[in-house]
Amino acid sequence: MLLAGCAATNPLPPPDFTSYVVLGEYGAAVARVLIDAPACPDIVLNQRSQPMALRAPAQTIPLRGTPSAPADSKPAEFPLLTCEATLPAGTASATVLGRKLPLPKAEPRRIVVIGDTGCRLQKSSNSWQACNDIAQYPFATVAAQAAAWKPDLVIHVGDYHYRENACPEGNAGCAGSPWGYGWDAWDDDFFAPGAKLLDAAPWIMARGNHENCQRGGQGYWRFLDPRPLLKGRDCNAAADDNTGNYSDPYAVPIGQATQLLVLDTANTTWKGLKPGDVGYDKYRDLYRKLDALSQQAPRNIGIAHHPLLGMGADRKPDGSIVLLPGDAGLQASFGSLNPLLFTPAIQAMLSGHVHLWQQASFSSQHPSQFIAGFAGTSEDIVPLPETLPPGVTPAPGVTPAPGAVVEHFSSWVDGFGFMTMERRGADQWDIEVHDLQGKIRNRCQLDGRRSVCDVAQVK
Repeated sequence: MLLAGCAATNPLPPPDFTSYVVLGEYGAAVARVLIDAPACPDIVLNQRSQPMALRAPAQTIPLRGTPSAPADSKPAEFPLLTCEATLPAGTASATVLGRKLPLPKAEPRRIVVIGDTGCRLQKSSNSWQACNDIAQYPFATVAAQAAAWKPDLVIHVGDYHYRENACPEGNAGCAGSPWGYGWDAWDDDFFAPGAKLLDAAPWIMARGNHENCQRGGQGYWRFLDPRPLLKGRDCNAAADDNTGNYSDPYAVPIGQATQLLVLDTANTTWKGLKPGDVGYDKYRDLYRKLDALSQQAPRNIGIAHHPLLGMGADRKPDGSIVLLPGDAGLQASFGSLNPLLFTPAIQAMLSGHVHLWQQASFSSQHPSQFIAGFAGTSEDIVPLPETLPPGVTPAPGVTPAPGAVVEHFSSWVDGFGFMTMERRGADQWDIEVHDLQGKIRNRCQLDGRRSVCDVAQVK
């Protein structure tokens, strides 16, 4: 009886689990729990308990085609349940197994923007980031500093998963790292290092090319996308990739007649797209739906992993530097319908893909472009010029429209950190670039479609 009494007053602790809140279509909030348990736990909303629904069971998915050779690939193992529950508008409190969940605000004023957060282990490029060294793979530090800023909302602009291949024998920097596209790699690459930021605020989870169906798409659909998980859109079978690699844009209202428009650009290509290509038609359809969504509010901020209006840089074998324009696949498909690429209702674009921070504003009729791909994965180190040379543009333009004419340009190359946006008015945002210590390295102002920063190059 004594033992029974002790058990009653000291119940077993709940199993370890991961929890977070993701925002989806029209701002609908979805609570997710990833847990090793026989069934989904209950969620307590406003002190009333209700069951969570099973989104995806624990399972091992048969090996499908990946970018790597079969010898460097393996089936994706997901030993946890993925559980979910919608948080009704006006929910005042939400807990799972005693843990509080972050709740959305109707008008978020403080927004963190991060992207490209995983640790790169890739045999094809001989890239072996030191995942075991927090200085060389600092996403956990970035996430903690961003959480300390106390955001109302977190935007991830895509590329969560980078641990694709096994660390080479004898490489101490990544020794023991999980790899492949299953839960263990997803946990080490995103959920474990990002835990403090996942607890701090709801997230918008844009999709990057590292989450296309050949790569981390199975985990993306299972864990991150806010919409229902549908058979055939889950990336489990290569025969369904023309469905699983694409999805419709959606709008998240953030108050003051403003929307965030989230685009899935996971399967575009820098090599370009042309009529007859599956992607060409898919992204033309994406543009039409983006256009329709943008008409629902007078001001919009777009979120797309691949920047159409940003610059990259590469070094040729002879040591010279070549500047690289925005994504050619999206420029071709969007440009075939609108030579200016975006409708006038879009104020700015938030992107990643290029592993640095960047801002560009235009004297032509283009929205400002911000790139925040500097939160964890191996940084780009080829320098960008302080001022772009005459005639250099991220988007050459489609006749009869001129190309994007850069008016203000700012960048930070080879530095880890995060970007913040704080609202000052209907059209005005204060934007700051923070380093690993949380120090502000650059300040910018976004007013309508135009933006300008204090310094052209963060040193």
